[in-house]
Amino acid sequence: MPGSAGALSSHSRTGYFCAGTANAVLMPDDAPSTDRESPVGKPVIRGDPTFTGQHAQEAVEFDPDDPDSLELAAQTVRRFSENTAGADDNVYMLRGAAACAALVRGEGSYKAAAERAGGDATVSFIRKWSRVHDLPRSIRVHVAKGEIAPTAAKHIARLAGEARLLLAWAALDHGLTVRQIRSVASGVNNGATIEDALAAEGYQLGELTIDIDVDAYCKLRRRAALDATDPSDVVTESLESTLGDGP
Repeated sequence: MPGSAGALSSHSRTGYFCAGTANAVLMPDDAPSTDRESPVGKPVIRGDPTFTGQHAQEAVEFDPDDPDSLELAAQTVRRFSENTAGADDNVYMLRGAAACAALVRGEGSYKAAAERAGGDATVSFIRKWSRVHDLPRSIRVHVAKGEIAPTAAKHIARLAGEARLLLAWAALDHGLTVRQIRSVASGVNNGATIEDALAAEGYQLGELTIDIDVDAYCKLRRRAALDATDPSDVVTESLESTLGDGP
């Protein structure tokens, strides 16, 4: 239903259904983390072959408290700022973001980090990529896998709180372009709700297409019919009671 937050659409292997409104999903005490929880510079995603295809020992770790590691971060930031030709290599971009964040932490400010790195590393450049490194793991996973472009992640990282999660999920659900993600982020930062900012681009928050097996599909439809409700309400209630929050 256009304009209804939390609507869920789903393809089963036997048919298609489109449900209406699924109301509030998260209570305040259940709110997921919207910021990075692992140490700055640690290759949590970059060092996981599940997401990057690399071995953990190949991922560079930047320790803001180690002088040698901090110098490596400064060199990496300078090279990164002068050559982002590896934009198609998401791991390369995440490494540059990690170096930016570690350098800021080690130097104590964006300005000092930019001065230490030199070259084309401006305060704005370092701030933008540091924010990407500070995104929660649940978003960084999709960046590493190439499902969210690093340039798009920069705009997602402009948002705070739950809005950044919702924009990331909407980007995945609807295949939003970098331009559209930038436009939504700007709208939210200018005072619009995430729902309205997405609607301005022609998309609905919470609309998702999924595949479920035949048995689950039949049970879902039967429960919705007996409860005189929409399938999306049944799904929402079930997810709220079973899913925990991750990083």
